[in-house]
Amino acid sequence: MRVLCAFPEAMPSSNSRPPSCLAPVALFLALLLHLFLSSQAGDRRPLPVDRAPGLKEKTLILLDVSTKNPIRTVNENFLSLQLDPSIIHDGWLDFLSSKRLVTLARGLSPAFLRFGGKRTDFLQFQNLRNPAKSRGGPGPDYYLKNYEDDIVRSDVALDKQKGCKIAQHPDVMLELQREKAAQMHLVLLKEQFSNTYSNLILTEPNNYRTMHGRAVNGSQLGKDYIQLKRLLQPIRIYSRASLYGPNIGRPRKNVIALLDGFMKVAGSTVDAVTWQHCYIDGRVVKVMDFLKTRLLDTLSDQIRKIQKVVNTYTPGKKIWLEGVVTTSAGGTNNLSDSYAAGFLWLNTLGMLAHQGIDVVIRHSFFDHGYNHLVDQNFNPLPDYWLSLLYKRLIGPKVLAVHVAGLQRKPRPGRVIRDKLRIYAHCTNHHNHNYVRGSITLFIINLHRSRKKIKLAGTLRDKLVHQYLLQPYGQEGLKSKSVQLNGQPLVMVDDGTLPELKPRPLRAGRTLVIPPVTMGFYVVKNVNALACRYR
Repeated sequence: MRVLCAFPEAMPSSNSRPPSCLAPVALFLALLLHLFLSSQAGDRRPLPVDRAPGLKEKTLILLDVSTKNPIRTVNENFLSLQLDPSIIHDGWLDFLSSKRLVTLARGLSPAFLRFGGKRTDFLQFQNLRNPAKSRGGPGPDYYLKNYEDDIVRSDVALDKQKGCKIAQHPDVMLELQREKAAQMHLVLLKEQFSNTYSNLILTEPNNYRTMHGRAVNGSQLGKDYIQLKRLLQPIRIYSRASLYGPNIGRPRKNVIALLDGFMKVAGSTVDAVTWQHCYIDGRVVKVMDFLKTRLLDTLSDQIRKIQKVVNTYTPGKKIWLEGVVTTSAGGTNNLSDSYAAGFLWLNTLGMLAHQGIDVVIRHSFFDHGYNHLVDQNFNPLPDYWLSLLYKRLIGPKVLAVHVAGLQRKPRPGRVIRDKLRIYAHCTNHHNHNYVRGSITLFIINLHRSRKKIKLAGTLRDKLVHQYLLQPYGQEGLKSKSVQLNGQPLVMVDDGTLPELKPRPLRAGRTLVIPPVTMGFYVVKNVNALACRYR
C-alpha cells in the first residue's frame, strides 16, 4: 500500500489548516499501529532477521599439518590380521586355499598373521602327518582334508607376488566347503555362547579362571615365558623366533596387577607386550552405539594404562594390540559386519598409531561370527574395503594435526567429545600414484550435518584426491556393501580386486565432509620433509 501526497513548498501561516493529504496519512499510521499491536498480542515469534554475510563462515574448520617431523612411526605391518583356530575344525583350514580368499589377503599385505583365539587353549599337538589320509573311504571329509600337505604353510609371505600354492578346487568342492562352513558356524557359535569347548588335534591368561577353573598370576606367567624362551633357543628354526605376550584382556584392576607381575619378571623376555580390546561386551547392541564418541574414546584410556605399566619396567618396549573386535561372542549380525562398525575400526587405527601402538591385529580376517573382514562366501565386508584403502594410502609415519574452529566452548560439568576426527600420515611410499612428500588425511564425521574444512598452511592450494566411503543400498548404516566416491565396490568377475579410483578436487577447494561418513584425502605434492625419506 502506497500513500502519495504533494506537500507545498512552504507552509502558509500558523493559522492555516493542514494540507488535506495529512488526513489519509494519519489514518494509515493508525491502522498500521493497530495491526502491529494485534500481532504482538497473538504471535510473539521474532521477525526473521537476515544473518550477517560472514556469520556462516564460523563453521569453517581450518586444518594444517606439521610436516617437518613425524610424532610417531609405527610398524610397516601396522594393520595385521588374525585367524582363529576354529577354522581347523572339520576342514575349515582348507578354505584358505581358495584363490579368491588369497587374493583378498594379498590386498592387505604386508602384514603379520596371528593364529590364535580362545580355541588355542584347547589345541593338542600330534606328530602324525595328514591323519585324514588314514581314515579311508573317499567322501566329502576325505576330499576336504586330502588335497596336499602344502596347501597352506605358516611361512607363506602374502606380500610377495609369488603368493602361496593354491589348489584349484572344482565348483562342486567349493559348494561342499560352503555347506560345511554353514554347519560349523552353528556349532562354533553354540560353543562360544555355552563357553564349553572340545579339544582339537593339530600336526588369555586372565581368562583362565573363567574357562579352565584355575588362575595364573603374573609372576608365574612371566616365569613360564622365560622357560619357553629357553626351550626354543636350542631349536634352530625357533632360535631367533620372536616372543609376544602376555596377551591380557581389558586392563581393569586385576588385569593390571597381572601385567605388573608379568613385566617385573619377564618384561625383557618378550619382543612386544600384547593385549586385547573389545568395545562392546555382553549387551544388546544398536546401530547408534557405533556412533557414540564415549565408546570410541574407551580405547584411549586403555592405551594409557598399558603404557604406564610397560614403561615402568621396560621404557620404550613395543606394544601391540593383539586382537580387537567391536562386539564379543562372535559379533552381532547386521551390525558388526556393517558400514556402521567402520567408525570404530577406522578410529581404532588412527588412535592407536597416534598414541604409539606399534601393531594392531584385526580379529578376524575370515572365520565364523560377524567380526570378520570376509564373510563365509568369501565376499569382502565394509571393514575389508576400509582396511584396503588404509593399506594403499597410509604410511607408518604419523603427523600432528592442527585445527581451528573445531571445539565448541565447553559448558560447566559437560564433556565435549569430538564428533569430527582427523588423523594425518605420510602417504604410503609403496603407492606409486603419489610422489614422496604427499600427505594422507583420514576423516570421520559423526555429525548429522556436513562439515567444511579449509586446508591451510603447508596444505593450502594443493591438489587433493578424495576417497569417500559411504554405505551402498537401502540399509543405510546397516549396509554390508559400500561405495567409493559414488561407485559400488565389488570384486571383479575374474576374481581380482577393483581399482580404487579417487575423485580429484581442484586446488584450494574447501573439503565438504558429508554427515555420518568417513573418507581418505591425499594432499599431493606437499613436499613434506617428514615424508620424503623412509
